[in-house]
Amino acid sequence: MQEICPKCGLLKEICACDVLEKEEAQKIKVYSTKKKFGKLVTIVDGLGKDEIGQTAKELKRKLACGGTAKDGIIVLQGDHKERVKEILASLGYNEENIYVR
Repeated sequence: MQEICPKCGLLKEICACDVLEKEEAQKIKVYSTKKKFGKLVTIVDGLGKDEIGQTAKELKRKLACGGTAKDGIIVLQGDHKERVKEILASLGYNEENIYVR
């Protein structure tokens, strides 16, 4: 027997809850800052707790950098704020809700 999504009631194979959650009006802020020893890091703030781990993994893989996801933010090593918006849009996040400072 196939599994049914508890949110929408459709089969897991055709469920679109993940895509719809990403398109909701959440504001994602992307900015760079200096940390210890003058190193630049890129901060991605505003993602949901359940999707932050997988999104961080994809960003690190596509940007070829290190980083971490904790306390509701993603910290990427290096200054990547220009490319992060493109990658988040390709992952299904609404481009209009991504703000780069």
